[in-house]
Amino acid sequence: MTTTTERPLVGPPASPITPDRHDDLREERTPSWGRRHGASLVWILPVMAIVATVQAWNMTGSPQRIDDEGTYTAQAWSILHLGSLTHYTYWYDHPPLGWIQIAGYTGLTGAFGRYSQAVMAGREAMLFFTVIAVALVWLLARRIGLSRPAAGIAALVFGISPLAIQFHRTVYLDNVATPWLLLAFLLALSRKNQLAGFIGSAFAFGVAVLSKETFLLALPFLAWVMIRNSEKSTRRYTLATSGAVLALVGGAYVVFAAVRGELVPGPGHTSLVSGLSFQLGTRTASGSIFDPQSLFFKVVDQWWNLDQVFIVLGLVSAVVGLFLKRTRPYAAIVVFAVAIMFRPNSYVPVPYVIMLLPFGALLIAGVADTAVKAYRARRAGKVGTTVSRVGATAWLVVTAVAIAAIVPLWTTQLRGFLKADLDAPMVSAESWVTDNVPKNSRLLVDDSMWVDLVKAGFARDNVVWFYKIDTDGAVEAQSPQGWKDSDYIVTTDSIRTSASGSPDVVKALANSTIVATFGTGTQMVDVRRIHPQGSAAYAATAKAEQAARATAGAQLATNPNLIASTQVKKALAAGQADSRMLVVLGQLLGTGSVTVSDFSALPGEQNDPFRRLVIRQSSGEPGSQLVSWLGALGSTYAPSTVTPTSQGTVVLFPASEPAGLLG
Repeated sequence: MTTTTERPLVGPPASPITPDRHDDLREERTPSWGRRHGASLVWILPVMAIVATVQAWNMTGSPQRIDDEGTYTAQAWSILHLGSLTHYTYWYDHPPLGWIQIAGYTGLTGAFGRYSQAVMAGREAMLFFTVIAVALVWLLARRIGLSRPAAGIAALVFGISPLAIQFHRTVYLDNVATPWLLLAFLLALSRKNQLAGFIGSAFAFGVAVLSKETFLLALPFLAWVMIRNSEKSTRRYTLATSGAVLALVGGAYVVFAAVRGELVPGPGHTSLVSGLSFQLGTRTASGSIFDPQSLFFKVVDQWWNLDQVFIVLGLVSAVVGLFLKRTRPYAAIVVFAVAIMFRPNSYVPVPYVIMLLPFGALLIAGVADTAVKAYRARRAGKVGTTVSRVGATAWLVVTAVAIAAIVPLWTTQLRGFLKADLDAPMVSAESWVTDNVPKNSRLLVDDSMWVDLVKAGFARDNVVWFYKIDTDGAVEAQSPQGWKDSDYIVTTDSIRTSASGSPDVVKALANSTIVATFGTGTQMVDVRRIHPQGSAAYAATAKAEQAARATAGAQLATNPNLIASTQVKKALAAGQADSRMLVVLGQLLGTGSVTVSDFSALPGEQNDPFRRLVIRQSSGEPGSQLVSWLGALGSTYAPSTVTPTSQGTVVLFPASEPAGLLG
């Protein structure tokens, strides 16, 4: 009998596994990350590239800047350049984390140094957050079971729908919060390391809410996803832990207010309680959707005009999605958020739709994916209910009709986004103010140009966001006479539509005259000179000054030393030349002949006296020293610029003409 140790070996003995060989075997068993995710990368990377390109192309030209963009950009700029949380008194209208993140992006990338208009640096930050959100839409779609093509469609629709482009380009805090919200839902679907996933989800959701408070509406649905996805044995513990994390993140804002002594109302300071009561209770309601003059109607009308197909298909998909297990929570978010809009005395902010965009895109793709799978099952002869077969066919027909409608609509809308320069009037108005208004002037402006004008040399306290003139105690203290302490008001669509809420702005508009206009329609920007004495008194003074200019101009027009066209002489006799121009021209004509070119208005100017004089030749006393002579004039008559050119010496006088120069 042989023992076990004496049994003959069958085959050669196995070679010992060396560490290197062991690593090779492990690599063979575990595919590389690239091989495991290569198919997904083939889908998502092109989608991200397309969205990034479309979002970035002409983002400085369309849409035109608006006041809200300027506010969030100015607050981010203030953190970096002024060392303060905002450029005005912080009053807890929104948590600051949103613009802190914008400041982080612009500070790390140097974005403010790449653009002449500060808001465009903010738009670059929006591009960054949007591209991240596109990737998260893809991942969320895949996590709930959508096919790669369907996930790609969801990400693409979310990124390049005209409705999405309009709002993703605009500097809104909602765009900063969106990636965090999507990350929260993605982590809530974690299967492995569920406790860590739920904690991360709670933290991400807290950041989303502290970036834009309206995202708190999604909390019940995030909890629903967590409860549905959690392991029954550990559900109570994981949910309690994630709830505690969310409470800690949210509580940080309360602690922030308490440390600053601004938790509750009190004399001489703002408070968190006051800010919340304004947002939730005392804010003016948006009115009825059926009233064409209401804010509610105008907001929804703007959304509708941008992309009717997305809105209709998204809402219908939400209704259908309620009956599909994998999309039910996300459909419920959309249905609930839309229902909230119609509650009595509700306030519907313009960017409210931003939170719904990723879920609308997800539902459109999710319902279509379900229909395609049901249709394929039918073609393969698999058993299915009559309802599912008919429903799948009907939905595919609806999708085909939607695609047919999308092609012309999106083509037209995207052409405008990629080609139109709607911001040109704003740029021109800023340039006019910078070049023609004395730097010691006090300006009432749309907040979208606040940073630009401060950087251009106007004192920070003299560039006043119109909203603050009668709502911020610090600004009111600097303007004891209210609107009368300002010299100019630059009106945009934001000011024209919001002026009724500010008595000082209303009076400034009523007692001002336009000195330069750029653009038309809703893109129009006016630069208006404010008349503290009142419009009636100014009109009388202006009439007398024009008469004085006409008298002096008529004398110059008949001076034999003046060599000029009929157009110049008629303008002089009609009192259309600036008083300082008349004085300077009169002195030159007293020493010899002067040849001048035809008068022309500066870009944007229409009604003011001509203040640009082109001296083609002067044979009088200054001679070759004309430029030096003009530069040596006293401050009352001194030009703002004197520029020798091949066409002659161009003399430009400041926009603000001193009163009573001609008696």
